[in-house]
Amino acid sequence: MTPFQSMLLVSTLVGLATGLGAIPTLFGARVSHRTYDAALGLAGGIMVAASVFGLIIPGSEQGALSAVMVGVFLGGFGLLAGNRVLPHLHTEYHRRRGHGGGEIDDGDDHGSDVEFDGSDGGSDDAALDDRLRRAALVGGAITLHNAPEGLAMGIAYASGLEEVAIVLAIVIALQNVPDGFAFAIPVAQSGVSTPKVFLYTTLSGTVPQVIGSVFGFALVGIAQGIFPVAAGFAAGAMLAVVLREMVPSSHGHGYADAATAAFLVGFVLLVVVDAAVGA
Repeated sequence: MTPFQSMLLVSTLVGLATGLGAIPTLFGARVSHRTYDAALGLAGGIMVAASVFGLIIPGSEQGALSAVMVGVFLGGFGLLAGNRVLPHLHTEYHRRRGHGGGEIDDGDDHGSDVEFDGSDGGSDDAALDDRLRRAALVGGAITLHNAPEGLAMGIAYASGLEEVAIVLAIVIALQNVPDGFAFAIPVAQSGVSTPKVFLYTTLSGTVPQVIGSVFGFALVGIAQGIFPVAAGFAAGAMLAVVLREMVPSSHGHGYADAATAAFLVGFVLLVVVDAAVGA
């Protein structure tokens, strides 16, 4: 296999791991809000550890730390800029649906269970719109941080850093599973059929990951030695996603302890895996 073919195969497999998070929806499972918040916390912990040990440290080993830090700022502020665009799209969606321009309050669903039967007990249009908004937010966040992750992976392969690329692939695949879970739940609640939930969840990780990796691979032909900046960019985007989206979403329903504990588990899990792979 050529480096490009290897990169394409690995980035596709990494993206497909997102679909594993939708597996509970295939069995009509009931998942408590505590479990959902804990899954967000787990993903957040994995992402923070991946940012540091899978991206920032390898990036600094391949180039100047200043280049990595420039990438962190570019990725973080780029994610924040993207987040300023997404709410306007959601506002227009609500307006087309006739629910006004403001966002709909999530409400207090403390202690509630999440069902994946597509009906959600006859919820009204406002609740349906809210679930679609949340699905779009999570899907947008997944896309925004999967693309730069794919970029870093593609640049690593093109730069001959196969070992770094494999470590990146493993840590990104690990975080994609809880990412997919977080995306699949609101999509399933919105009434989308189970096969489509699985399909959309898988595509949400695979498409931006593969496109980002191909773009990153091609970019090396234009500018050599850009892996440190690309690694920092991906790390900055991931950190911004965690702090901007995942922490607030997982700590607003009375299950902050479960979310925090899962965050720590995710962080330690990634560190252990990274150490094992790098040994």
